[in-house]
Amino acid sequence: MTSAVIFPWQQAVWQQMKPAGNARQHHALLLKGRRGIGKLGFALALAQSRLCGQVDAAGRACGKCQDCYWFEQGTHPNFRLLMPEALSVPGESADGEGEGNQSEAGSAKSARKPSQQISVAQVRALDDFIYLSAHQARDKVVLIHPAEAMNTAAANALLKKLEEPPPEVLFILVTHNMALIPLTIVSRCQQVAMSAPDQAAARDWLIQQGVADPDFRLAISGFAPLQALQYDEQQATYHADFIRCLSVPEKLDPIELAEKLHKQDLSSVTGWLQKWCYDLMSCRASGRVRYHLQQMAVIQRQAVVIDPVACGFLWRSLVASQQLARHPLNPRLFLEEILLNYVDLIRPARSKAG
Repeated sequence: MTSAVIFPWQQAVWQQMKPAGNARQHHALLLKGRRGIGKLGFALALAQSRLCGQVDAAGRACGKCQDCYWFEQGTHPNFRLLMPEALSVPGESADGEGEGNQSEAGSAKSARKPSQQISVAQVRALDDFIYLSAHQARDKVVLIHPAEAMNTAAANALLKKLEEPPPEVLFILVTHNMALIPLTIVSRCQQVAMSAPDQAAARDWLIQQGVADPDFRLAISGFAPLQALQYDEQQATYHADFIRCLSVPEKLDPIELAEKLHKQDLSSVTGWLQKWCYDLMSCRASGRVRYHLQQMAVIQRQAVVIDPVACGFLWRSLVASQQLARHPLNPRLFLEEILLNYVDLIRPARSKAG
């Protein structure tokens, strides 16, 4: 479960956001940055500090008062967290930054698959919360994570609240991809860029967390430290098998591989193929490999025979496929398609080279 935390690489942003004197923050903040760098933990820390009555000199919550106790227990009356139902299910961590609590999403068990979207019902359920008096006449905070998970109706319902914001209410929106959020909402928020740590800082942090092989984990996780931290052994086994299949394209069976992987997180699998294609292009253009350092020799052999333009198009199509990976109609067919596209790229090139 994600807790309120300010990571070492976020200290400068925290100092910039700390209100000066009695100055009030913008009524809506949009924390933007790539997945897996700790945006949710930062947002929770920001929310807790806004609700705490005894913040320290650095603007952080004291962690000792009644407000902090309520917040940490997920029962603070002046806080609401909206997220997709799929992220509120215990054990789920589909966003690469951990799960949350205090959610309006609900976590009742049912036979249906948990929704990947934030619904209009969840946003409308905020009406009583934001328009009625706050507990002890204090500030209220609404945290929405990830904001791009709102469907169209939910986004429109939120827009009405942002256009005429209730007094003493702070909206915090967290996004991994701002391009997927309606411009009408973005324009009503103060944007806060959340940068990823440099590789050395991320590596040092992972070592402090007791992670073995931090360089490998960082590379394969796209240099996102929280994703690297969550990279478990079972996932590593599936990933290693995936890379072995890509390393021998003449024996790669897309249908069989899709069958093996269709129950895995499809966004992660799509990301694995994205990184592989990126390394092929990078090796062809500059001789460098960013992600798969241990497969350097294999990538060098494949890079010399691929069509770099076709590889670039495939890489871009995989970026677009990431959104579909969140809620495909048929996971197996989704994987078959992207793997067949990869085979079409690599096999004609190898036959021409022969």
